[in-house]
Amino acid sequence: MRRIGDKLDSERSRASTFRKNAAIIVKHETFTLAIILAALIAVFGVTTRGLSLDRTNVANVLLQSSMLGVAAVGQTFVILTAGIDLSIGGIALMSAVMGGSLMTTMPGFLGPIPMVPAILIMMLLGAGLGAINGLLVSRLKLVPLIVTLAMWEMLRGASYQLTLGLEDVGQIIQQLPSGLAFIAHETAGGVPIPVFIFVAAIVIGYFALHHTSFGRTVYAVGGNTVTAWLSGIRVNSTRFWVYVISGFCGAVVAIIQISRVMSASYGVISGLELDSIAAVVIGGVSLVGGQGSIIGVLIGILILGVINNGMNLMGLNTFMQNVVKGVVILTAVSIDAIRRGRGGK
Repeated sequence: MRRIGDKLDSERSRASTFRKNAAIIVKHETFTLAIILAALIAVFGVTTRGLSLDRTNVANVLLQSSMLGVAAVGQTFVILTAGIDLSIGGIALMSAVMGGSLMTTMPGFLGPIPMVPAILIMMLLGAGLGAINGLLVSRLKLVPLIVTLAMWEMLRGASYQLTLGLEDVGQIIQQLPSGLAFIAHETAGGVPIPVFIFVAAIVIGYFALHHTSFGRTVYAVGGNTVTAWLSGIRVNSTRFWVYVISGFCGAVVAIIQISRVMSASYGVISGLELDSIAAVVIGGVSLVGGQGSIIGVLIGILILGVINNGMNLMGLNTFMQNVVKGVVILTAVSIDAIRRGRGGK
Protein backbone atom coordinates (compact mmCIF):
# COMPACT_ATOMS: atom_id res chain seq x y z
CA MET A 1 0.00 0.00 0.00
CA ARG A 2 2.85 2.33 0.84
CA ARG A 3 4.42 1.77 -2.60
CA ILE A 4 1.10 2.53 -4.25
CA GLY A 5 0.82 5.71 -2.20
CA ASP A 6 4.36 6.75 -3.14
CA LYS A 7 3.57 6.09 -6.80
CA LEU A 8 0.43 8.23 -6.62
CA ASP A 9 2.36 11.02 -4.91
CA SER A 10 5.01 10.84 -7.65
CA GLU A 11 2.37 11.06 -10.38
CA ARG A 12 0.71 14.01 -8.63
CA SER A 13 4.08 15.71 -8.39
CA ARG A 14 4.76 15.25 -12.10
CA ALA A 15 1.29 16.54 -12.97
CA SER A 16 1.82 19.55 -10.71
CA THR A 17 5.18 20.28 -12.36
CA PHE A 18 3.59 20.05 -15.81
CA ARG A 19 0.84 22.46 -14.80
CA LYS A 20 3.37 24.92 -13.38
CA ASN A 21 5.48 24.79 -16.55
CA ALA A 22 2.36 25.21 -18.67
CA ALA A 23 1.34 28.17 -16.53
CA ILE A 24 4.73 29.81 -17.09
CA ILE A 25 4.40 29.36 -20.86
CA VAL A 26 0.90 30.82 -20.83
CA LYS A 27 1.78 33.72 -18.55
CA HIS A 28 4.82 34.76 -20.56
CA GLU A 29 3.54 33.65 -23.96
CA THR A 30 4.98 36.46 -26.06
CA PHE A 31 8.41 36.03 -24.49
CA THR A 32 8.17 32.27 -25.03
CA LEU A 33 7.24 32.79 -28.69
CA ALA A 34 10.26 35.07 -29.12
CA ILE A 35 12.52 32.34 -27.69
CA ILE A 36 10.96 29.77 -30.03
CA LEU A 37 11.55 32.08 -33.00
CA ALA A 38 15.20 32.59 -32.00
CA ALA A 39 15.65 28.84 -31.54
CA LEU A 40 14.15 28.10 -34.97
CA ILE A 41 16.45 30.65 -36.62
CA ALA A 42 19.46 29.03 -34.91
CA VAL A 43 18.41 25.46 -35.77
CA PHE A 44 17.78 26.21 -39.44
CA GLY A 45 20.99 28.24 -39.55
CA VAL A 46 22.92 25.13 -38.49
CA THR A 47 20.99 22.57 -40.56
CA THR A 48 21.25 24.67 -43.75
CA ARG A 49 24.91 25.54 -43.05
CA GLY A 50 24.19 29.23 -42.81
CA LEU A 51 22.18 29.43 -46.01
CA SER A 52 19.04 30.50 -44.16
CA LEU A 53 20.99 33.38 -42.59
CA ASP A 54 22.19 34.72 -45.94
CA ARG A 55 21.12 38.32 -46.47
CA THR A 56 19.30 37.53 -49.71
CA ASN A 57 17.41 34.69 -48.07
CA VAL A 58 16.47 36.82 -45.06
CA ALA A 59 15.10 39.47 -47.43
CA ASN A 60 13.12 36.74 -49.22
CA VAL A 61 11.67 35.47 -45.92
CA LEU A 62 10.62 39.00 -45.00
CA LEU A 63 9.06 39.52 -48.43
CA GLN A 64 7.07 36.28 -48.20
CA SER A 65 6.09 37.02 -44.59
CA SER A 66 4.91 40.51 -45.54
CA MET A 67 1.99 39.22 -47.60
CA LEU A 68 0.99 36.68 -44.97
CA GLY A 69 1.51 39.34 -42.32
CA VAL A 70 -0.88 41.86 -43.84
CA ALA A 71 -3.55 39.15 -44.13
CA ALA A 72 -2.89 37.99 -40.56
CA VAL A 73 -3.43 41.50 -39.21
CA GLY A 74 -6.90 41.57 -40.75
CA GLN A 75 -7.58 38.04 -39.55
CA THR A 76 -6.56 39.08 -36.02
CA PHE A 77 -9.35 41.64 -35.78
CA VAL A 78 -11.91 39.02 -36.84
CA ILE A 79 -10.70 36.24 -34.53
CA LEU A 80 -10.52 38.61 -31.55
CA THR A 81 -14.31 39.01 -31.90
CA ALA A 82 -14.67 35.19 -31.84
CA GLY A 83 -15.21 35.12 -35.60
CA ILE A 84 -13.19 33.66 -38.46
CA ASP A 85 -12.58 34.69 -42.06
CA LEU A 86 -12.06 31.81 -44.47
CA SER A 87 -12.80 34.10 -47.39
CA ILE A 88 -9.71 36.31 -47.12
CA GLY A 89 -7.87 34.16 -49.69
CA GLY A 90 -10.84 34.36 -52.05
CA ILE A 91 -11.08 38.13 -51.57
CA ALA A 92 -7.37 38.49 -52.33
CA LEU A 93 -7.72 36.27 -55.42
CA MET A 94 -10.75 38.17 -56.73
CA SER A 95 -9.05 41.52 -56.09
CA ALA A 96 -5.91 40.33 -57.91
CA VAL A 97 -7.81 39.06 -60.94
CA MET A 98 -10.04 42.14 -61.07
CA GLY A 99 -7.05 44.47 -60.77
CA GLY A 100 -5.13 42.56 -63.41
CA SER A 101 -8.13 42.59 -65.75
CA LEU A 102 -8.50 46.36 -65.29
CA MET A 103 -4.82 47.13 -65.90
CA THR A 104 -3.98 44.78 -68.75
CA THR A 105 -3.78 45.66 -72.42
CA MET A 106 -4.67 42.08 -73.37
CA PRO A 107 -7.85 41.88 -75.49
CA GLY A 108 -10.97 40.42 -73.92
CA PHE A 109 -10.47 41.93 -70.46
CA LEU A 110 -11.74 45.09 -68.77
CA GLY A 111 -8.67 47.32 -69.22
CA PRO A 112 -6.60 49.14 -69.70
CA ILE A 113 -7.22 51.87 -67.14
CA PRO A 114 -4.52 53.80 -65.23
CA MET A 115 -2.72 51.88 -62.50
CA VAL A 116 -3.65 54.11 -59.54
CA PRO A 117 -7.44 54.02 -60.13
CA ALA A 118 -7.19 50.25 -60.65
CA ILE A 119 -5.41 49.82 -57.31
CA LEU A 120 -8.05 51.96 -55.58
CA ILE A 121 -10.78 49.80 -57.11
CA MET A 122 -9.00 46.68 -55.81
CA MET A 123 -8.95 48.08 -52.28
CA LEU A 124 -12.59 49.14 -52.46
CA LEU A 125 -13.53 45.71 -53.81
CA GLY A 126 -11.75 43.97 -50.93
CA ALA A 127 -13.40 46.19 -48.33
CA GLY A 128 -16.78 45.78 -50.06
CA LEU A 129 -16.60 41.99 -50.09
CA GLY A 130 -15.58 42.09 -46.44
CA ALA A 131 -18.61 44.32 -45.78
CA ILE A 132 -20.89 41.65 -47.26
CA ASN A 133 -19.41 39.12 -44.84
CA GLY A 134 -19.87 41.60 -42.02
CA LEU A 135 -23.52 42.23 -42.84
CA LEU A 136 -24.33 38.53 -43.04
CA VAL A 137 -22.60 37.82 -39.73
CA SER A 138 -23.68 40.89 -37.77
CA ARG A 139 -27.19 41.53 -39.08
CA LEU A 140 -28.46 38.12 -40.18
CA LYS A 141 -26.59 36.36 -37.36
CA LEU A 142 -25.21 33.70 -39.68
CA VAL A 143 -22.30 31.52 -38.55
CA PRO A 144 -18.99 33.18 -39.60
CA LEU A 145 -17.44 29.85 -40.61
CA ILE A 146 -20.26 29.08 -43.05
CA VAL A 147 -20.60 32.64 -44.39
CA THR A 148 -16.91 33.06 -45.16
CA LEU A 149 -16.54 29.53 -46.51
CA ALA A 150 -19.41 30.17 -48.93
CA MET A 151 -17.89 33.52 -49.91
CA TRP A 152 -14.53 31.84 -50.52
CA GLU A 153 -16.13 29.28 -52.86
CA MET A 154 -18.09 31.93 -54.77
CA LEU A 155 -15.08 34.17 -55.23
CA ARG A 156 -12.91 31.32 -56.47
CA GLY A 157 -15.51 30.52 -59.14
CA ALA A 158 -15.99 34.17 -60.07
CA SER A 159 -12.22 34.69 -60.30
CA TYR A 160 -11.89 31.79 -62.72
CA GLN A 161 -14.69 33.18 -64.88
CA LEU A 162 -12.98 36.56 -64.97
CA THR A 163 -9.74 35.01 -66.28
CA LEU A 164 -11.48 33.48 -69.29
CA GLY A 165 -11.07 36.55 -71.48
CA LEU A 166 -11.76 35.61 -75.07
CA GLU A 167 -10.83 31.98 -74.48
CA ASP A 168 -12.82 29.12 -72.96
CA VAL A 169 -10.10 28.28 -70.44
CA GLY A 170 -8.61 30.34 -67.67
CA GLN A 171 -5.47 32.20 -68.69
CA ILE A 172 -2.76 34.29 -67.13
CA ILE A 173 -3.48 38.01 -67.30
CA GLN A 174 -0.26 39.73 -68.32
CA GLN A 175 0.86 43.00 -69.96
CA LEU A 176 0.38 44.93 -66.73
CA PRO A 177 1.83 48.47 -66.43
CA SER A 178 5.56 48.43 -65.74
CA GLY A 179 5.15 50.90 -62.87
CA LEU A 180 3.33 48.24 -60.87
CA ALA A 181 6.62 46.39 -60.34
CA PHE A 182 7.81 49.22 -58.09
CA ILE A 183 5.66 47.97 -55.19
CA ALA A 184 7.28 44.55 -54.84
CA HIS A 185 10.64 44.90 -56.55
CA GLU A 186 12.02 48.18 -55.24
CA THR A 187 13.87 48.42 -51.95
CA ALA A 188 14.68 51.14 -49.44
CA GLY A 189 17.97 50.60 -47.64
CA GLY A 190 17.99 47.04 -48.96
CA VAL A 191 14.56 46.32 -47.47
CA PRO A 192 11.75 45.42 -49.92
CA ILE A 193 8.84 47.88 -50.05
CA PRO A 194 6.28 45.18 -49.05
CA VAL A 195 8.12 44.80 -45.74
CA PHE A 196 7.41 48.46 -45.00
CA ILE A 197 3.76 47.86 -45.89
CA PHE A 198 3.76 44.91 -43.48
CA VAL A 199 5.36 46.97 -40.70
CA ALA A 200 2.81 49.73 -41.30
CA ALA A 201 -0.02 47.18 -41.00
CA ILE A 202 1.41 45.90 -37.71
CA VAL A 203 1.84 49.42 -36.30
CA ILE A 204 -1.65 50.52 -37.35
CA GLY A 205 -3.13 47.27 -36.06
CA TYR A 206 -1.35 47.63 -32.72
CA PHE A 207 -2.43 51.24 -32.32
CA ALA A 208 -6.04 50.48 -33.29
CA LEU A 209 -6.34 47.53 -30.92
CA HIS A 210 -4.52 48.96 -27.92
CA HIS A 211 -4.99 52.72 -28.10
CA THR A 212 -8.47 53.34 -29.53
CA SER A 213 -12.01 52.82 -28.31
CA PHE A 214 -12.68 50.60 -31.33
CA GLY A 215 -9.89 48.26 -30.24
CA ARG A 216 -11.36 48.04 -26.76
CA THR A 217 -14.75 47.13 -28.24
CA VAL A 218 -13.12 44.39 -30.34
CA TYR A 219 -11.70 42.77 -27.21
CA ALA A 220 -14.94 43.30 -25.30
CA VAL A 221 -17.12 41.69 -27.99
CA GLY A 222 -14.80 38.68 -28.19
CA GLY A 223 -14.49 38.44 -24.42
CA ASN A 224 -18.21 38.37 -23.62
CA THR A 225 -20.80 39.48 -26.15
CA VAL A 226 -23.65 39.82 -23.65
CA THR A 227 -21.60 41.90 -21.22
CA ALA A 228 -20.38 44.08 -24.08
CA TRP A 229 -23.97 44.68 -25.23
CA LEU A 230 -25.14 45.47 -21.72
CA SER A 231 -22.26 47.95 -21.43
CA GLY A 232 -23.62 49.88 -24.40
CA ILE A 233 -21.13 48.61 -26.98
CA ARG A 234 -22.47 48.40 -30.54
CA VAL A 235 -21.72 44.71 -31.00
CA ASN A 236 -23.15 44.41 -34.51
CA SER A 237 -21.22 47.44 -35.73
CA THR A 238 -17.97 46.08 -34.33
CA ARG A 239 -18.49 42.71 -35.96
CA PHE A 240 -19.28 44.40 -39.27
CA TRP A 241 -16.14 46.54 -39.33
CA VAL A 242 -13.68 43.76 -38.47
CA TYR A 243 -14.71 41.93 -41.64
CA VAL A 244 -14.31 45.12 -43.66
CA ILE A 245 -10.78 45.44 -42.27
CA SER A 246 -10.02 41.82 -43.12
CA GLY A 247 -11.31 42.24 -46.68
CA PHE A 248 -9.26 45.39 -47.16
CA CYS A 249 -6.12 43.56 -45.96
CA GLY A 250 -6.85 40.79 -48.46
CA ALA A 251 -6.91 43.36 -51.26
CA VAL A 252 -3.57 44.81 -50.12
CA VAL A 253 -2.08 41.30 -50.31
CA ALA A 254 -3.42 41.04 -53.87
CA ILE A 255 -1.72 44.30 -54.85
CA ILE A 256 1.62 43.09 -53.49
CA GLN A 257 1.31 39.69 -55.15
CA ILE A 258 0.44 40.85 -58.69
CA SER A 259 3.21 43.43 -58.39
CA ARG A 260 5.59 40.65 -57.44
CA VAL A 261 4.77 38.31 -60.35
CA MET A 262 3.50 41.02 -62.75
CA SER A 263 0.54 38.88 -63.71
CA ALA A 264 -2.79 37.66 -62.38
CA SER A 265 -4.37 34.25 -62.72
CA TYR A 266 -6.64 31.79 -60.98
CA GLY A 267 -3.64 30.36 -59.12
CA VAL A 268 -1.88 33.61 -58.25
CA ILE A 269 -2.96 33.34 -54.58
CA SER A 270 -3.63 30.11 -52.68
CA GLY A 271 -3.68 28.96 -49.06
CA LEU A 272 -3.81 32.48 -47.66
CA GLU A 273 -6.88 31.85 -45.52
CA LEU A 274 -5.42 28.87 -43.66
CA ASP A 275 -1.93 30.32 -43.32
CA SER A 276 -3.28 33.59 -41.92
CA ILE A 277 -5.38 31.73 -39.35
CA ALA A 278 -2.36 29.58 -38.46
CA ALA A 279 -0.14 32.64 -37.95
CA VAL A 280 -2.73 34.28 -35.70
CA VAL A 281 -3.24 31.13 -33.60
CA ILE A 282 0.50 30.49 -33.32
CA GLY A 283 0.83 34.10 -32.21
CA GLY A 284 -1.39 33.42 -29.19
CA VAL A 285 -4.76 34.86 -30.23
CA SER A 286 -7.56 32.77 -28.75
CA LEU A 287 -9.95 31.20 -31.23
CA VAL A 288 -12.82 31.95 -28.85
CA GLY A 289 -12.00 35.65 -28.94
CA GLY A 290 -11.06 38.36 -26.50
CA GLN A 291 -7.43 37.35 -25.89
CA GLY A 292 -4.25 37.95 -27.83
CA SER A 293 -1.79 40.62 -28.91
CA ILE A 294 -0.72 41.96 -32.29
CA ILE A 295 2.90 41.61 -31.09
CA GLY A 296 2.33 37.89 -30.57
CA VAL A 297 0.81 37.71 -34.06
CA LEU A 298 3.92 39.39 -35.49
CA ILE A 299 6.10 36.72 -33.91
CA GLY A 300 3.69 34.01 -35.09
CA ILE A 301 3.99 35.31 -38.67
CA LEU A 302 7.78 35.23 -38.48
CA ILE A 303 7.75 31.74 -36.94
CA LEU A 304 5.63 30.42 -39.80
CA GLY A 305 7.80 32.24 -42.35
CA VAL A 306 11.03 30.84 -40.90
CA ILE A 307 9.58 27.31 -40.76
CA ASN A 308 8.37 27.45 -44.37
CA ASN A 309 11.65 28.84 -45.64
CA GLY A 310 13.79 26.47 -43.57
CA MET A 311 11.92 23.39 -44.74
CA ASN A 312 12.22 24.53 -48.36
CA LEU A 313 15.97 24.98 -47.99
CA MET A 314 16.23 21.53 -46.41
CA GLY A 315 14.40 20.05 -49.38
CA LEU A 316 11.43 18.66 -47.44
CA ASN A 317 8.54 17.74 -49.69
CA THR A 318 5.19 19.52 -49.44
CA PHE A 319 3.55 16.69 -47.52
CA MET A 320 6.18 16.66 -44.78
CA GLN A 321 5.95 20.44 -44.57
CA ASN A 322 2.21 20.10 -44.00
CA VAL A 323 2.85 17.60 -41.20
CA VAL A 324 5.30 19.94 -39.46
CA LYS A 325 2.99 22.96 -39.78
CA GLY A 326 0.10 20.86 -38.50
CA VAL A 327 2.08 19.91 -35.40
CA VAL A 328 2.98 23.57 -34.78
CA ILE A 329 -0.64 24.67 -35.12
CA LEU A 330 -1.88 21.86 -32.87
CA THR A 331 0.64 22.86 -30.22
CA ALA A 332 -0.53 26.48 -30.40
CA VAL A 333 -4.17 25.45 -30.08
CA SER A 334 -3.30 23.25 -27.10
CA ILE A 335 -1.64 26.20 -25.36
CA ASP A 336 -4.76 28.24 -26.08
CA ALA A 337 -6.89 25.51 -24.48
CA ILE A 338 -4.67 25.52 -21.37
CA ARG A 339 -4.98 29.28 -21.12
CA ARG A 340 -8.77 29.16 -21.43
CA GLY A 341 -8.92 26.39 -18.84
CA ARG A 342 -6.98 28.53 -16.39
CA GLY A 343 -9.00 31.61 -17.23
CA GLY A 344 -12.33 29.88 -16.93
CA LYS A 345 -13.31 30.68 -20.48
